[in-house]
Amino acid sequence: MSIEIDILNGDASWPRAKPLLEAVWRRDVVEKQPWAHIEWAHADLRVLVDAPDDGGLACHVGIYFRTVIWNGHKVHIGGIGGVSTREDCRRRGYASLAIDAAVHTMRANDAVKFALLVCEPHNFAFYQARGWHAFTGELRCQQPSGPIVFEAMAPFVYDIVRAPRQGKLDLCGLPW
Repeated sequence: MSIEIDILNGDASWPRAKPLLEAVWRRDVVEKQPWAHIEWAHADLRVLVDAPDDGGLACHVGIYFRTVIWNGHKVHIGGIGGVSTREDCRRRGYASLAIDAAVHTMRANDAVKFALLVCEPHNFAFYQARGWHAFTGELRCQQPSGPIVFEAMAPFVYDIVRAPRQGKLDLCGLPW
């Protein structure tokens, strides 16, 4: 089995990632989700897992870097979003590899204190098994209409240095 993992500039790698994301998150599927109305940030970097034995690009994870406000204090964090694996490539460990690569990339940035993602309930156990913890506080973000409390999905955090588990966290921009 041959696997190649690339970590590329988010905008430059978008043409490569876009077909996979559109296949995984078809418009008719997205329209039915509680987060369908959310405007999302563009990834700063992208982890792309190529599995030539499985027909090319198998998995995508977006990486985000942002200075946020947690309980009134500015803190630099990383995030992952847009985790997508082709249906015919699932349950082969590609998402775990891509998430590990994303966390390793965030750890390499000395300023990052913790990581954040948002997910649906059916993915809670997957992320918890990989060391992510529920954030039970209030998550705020920006949308074109203005600031909102983000409730469309549940936030999870990962300790790079130390992640908060509660409090008020403002993403100071679009969610990922």
